[in-house]
Amino acid sequence: MPETQIIINADDFGLSDNVNRAIVSAFENGLISDTTMMANGSAFDEAVTLAKENGFADKVGIHFNLTEGAPLTEDIRNCPAFCENGVFHNHINRLKPLNSVEKASVFKELSAQAAKIKAAGLKIDHADSHHHIHTAIFIAPIVFKVCKEFGIEKIRIHRNTGSIPAYKKVIKNLYNKNLRKKGFITTGYFGSLDDIGEVLPENLEIMVHPDFDKDGALIDRREVIDGIPAGIPLYSIPDKYNITLKSYGDL
Repeated sequence: MPETQIIINADDFGLSDNVNRAIVSAFENGLISDTTMMANGSAFDEAVTLAKENGFADKVGIHFNLTEGAPLTEDIRNCPAFCENGVFHNHINRLKPLNSVEKASVFKELSAQAAKIKAAGLKIDHADSHHHIHTAIFIAPIVFKVCKEFGIEKIRIHRNTGSIPAYKKVIKNLYNKNLRKKGFITTGYFGSLDDIGEVLPENLEIMVHPDFDKDGALIDRREVIDGIPAGIPLYSIPDKYNITLKSYGDL
């Protein structure tokens, strides 16, 4: 029987110095196989340097962001659907169609994010997004267009592991089938540490958010309380399940 191989991707690279250091530590300890970068993160430049210095520059994707921090482009700052006082407000109505101005603004912003990572000398191996915004029905087509223009062939699917209501399964499966129909390369399964069971399926991506808690322990961040990250210990999936890691580059 072939050995089970999975991808473990660390989201939020570039979000902060703390997150950057946690992701480097996770790579060093074999806890993750890939990461995705926030082009508008406050610690973006440091993240680029760390990826190159620590030998994982070829395992960096893009973490498209329309929900946190300041955008890179001006037009979207003037879109109340996405921004308030010049920053993303994270109150997007994911079921509301976008008008032509909003569509153009989102395309320009996501293109700028991809261009910034490319200009830093990173290939962009794969794509996902902050708060899963790339799966929103009226934003997804724009994400696909940006990925096609920047040669990004691999995209994270909609979550399809763990407990999911039946009606949501239908929506998620349609999204995932559409991704593959459009020619994107994907894993077969995706979820978080909370979604996995006793047996891991082949071709699975697990999402984690490495950070350090108040005691300096490496965690999978679940929330931030009074500015302090909190979560569960970021344990070794390969050791617990006797599996090996592969990266998005292996798909």
